[in-house]
Amino acid sequence: MKMVREDIRPDQGSSFKILLTPGLNDTFLWHFHPEYEIVYVEGSGGTRHVGSHTSVYEGSDLVFIGPNIPHLNFDYGVRTQCEQVIVQMREDFLGKDFLSAPELHRVRALFETSHHGISFSGETKRVVGEKLKQIPLLLPFEQLLALLGILKIMADSADAIVLNPKPAGVKSFRKEQFRMQQIYAYVETHFDRAPDVNEVAAAVNLTTPAFCRFFKTQARMTFTDFVNQYRVNQAKNLLLQDRSVSEACFAVGFESLSYFNKLFRKVVGENPSAFKKRHLR
Repeated sequence: MKMVREDIRPDQGSSFKILLTPGLNDTFLWHFHPEYEIVYVEGSGGTRHVGSHTSVYEGSDLVFIGPNIPHLNFDYGVRTQCEQVIVQMREDFLGKDFLSAPELHRVRALFETSHHGISFSGETKRVVGEKLKQIPLLLPFEQLLALLGILKIMADSADAIVLNPKPAGVKSFRKEQFRMQQIYAYVETHFDRAPDVNEVAAAVNLTTPAFCRFFKTQARMTFTDFVNQYRVNQAKNLLLQDRSVSEACFAVGFESLSYFNKLFRKVVGENPSAFKKRHLR
């Protein structure tokens, strides 16, 4: 897998860049850049892969990613409507000594922690998400004030989760992430036909026990749990296309409707019928 270094230039008349819904859901874009990045994504759910951290987000996600952390585009594999707001900035986007101001000591700590990757939940995600959706409608000066306000909210948040135990720079991830890309491709192709852990292990040149250890270290979940969460996300996409619960169940590879309902409720927090009714009402 080729890791792409993204070239980012600030918007005209601005010191940072705003990117709206790039529409790369069919592209596995494993990339990095020296800029800091705030990502807010809103949709049915998808994969969060930042550094060595891999997980599945539900409904929406808010992440602050430090410089040169390899990460996957958050809309990869999403087949339904997905809205994104991405803000990219250099550490010195307001001048070399910007973060040295005493009033910004908490923001400085936020920037330092972002070298591990940070996700936000709860009220922080809701409030910052709404502010980010409004920021493209503002004039450049108001955009700058809004961004400073967003950084302050995230810096003061108690809803933050550090994604990588160590700073997640680009150098150590090439071999591991080549394997992860092969695994993603396998799951995407075989999720509806009972993925075989022995087959995928052989595809990435590992024994089955070594593969299971590798995947759990990388994804912080078992391969079976990852496949099931991927299947549930695909089932959500089908339900949002007004397919029936049984159609969605069997289309994504489950053989038991009762097990599908139980697992869907465990992953999503409600049963498939309630999810479909709430979103298609």
